[in-house]
Amino acid sequence: MEVIHPRNLEEALAAVADGMTPLAGGTDLMVEVNYGQKRPERVVALRRLADIADFSPTRIGAGVRWRRIEKEGPRALAQAARTVGSPQIRNAGTIGGNVATASPAGDGLPFLAAVDASIELTSGSGSRLLRWDEYFVGVKQTARRSDELVTAIVLADDLPERQEFAKVGVRNAMVISTVCCVVTRREDGATTVALGSVAPTPMRARRAEEMISSERSPSEATLAEFARLVSEEVAPITDHRSTEEYRRHAAGVLARRLLERCLRREAA
Repeated sequence: MEVIHPRNLEEALAAVADGMTPLAGGTDLMVEVNYGQKRPERVVALRRLADIADFSPTRIGAGVRWRRIEKEGPRALAQAARTVGSPQIRNAGTIGGNVATASPAGDGLPFLAAVDASIELTSGSGSRLLRWDEYFVGVKQTARRSDELVTAIVLADDLPERQEFAKVGVRNAMVISTVCCVVTRREDGATTVALGSVAPTPMRARRAEEMISSERSPSEATLAEFARLVSEEVAPITDHRSTEEYRRHAAGVLARRLLERCLRREAA
């Protein structure tokens, strides 16, 4: 296997355009290599590339590792970061890898959907921004071209004041999500609900959002209806981790619990 270590982004982009496989933390790619699913002959290692390691309130470089996001990221994304594998995995894995792999179970992806984040894609000819729902197009499928790298996640200036993440899995830690969810709520009541592991891509529960955003002090009946709508809107499958029926139920329960957390913080 040929491996190169580019000194800057230009060298990395040239290598990708030449057909080399990008490698950041390796927590996704090396699993596929170990299972014989991929055999890259030429690899461009991005781990030392300072060009994609920037971090600000509105921009998270693709090379930023989960360990840093756990400490410095927006609330719900930091909560998600704490659930990404073991401490060793969080020290190696990057948000750019999560976005590039585009697994339906990627723990960082519902946050991007909940806050309408954009993905910055860069090639030798320049950069472009795609909103999350333009970028994720299917199971582990994206709109990224073969000569492009994911270089950053771009966030709005005014993220929601209240945001919460949680996931359900077959055990309490170091587990792939059966369902993961982010709920955000602004002071005016505007609410977003984004979920993972319940559709081919991260998704928003739009009907549930519309209903609950008009309720400043939701009643028990309203919260129950909110959970029901979320359960109806998801499109899960049955696989080796869970059943469609359980995922539907868990999505509604999880979304309601996170909304209640947001409401408690609103009242505090």
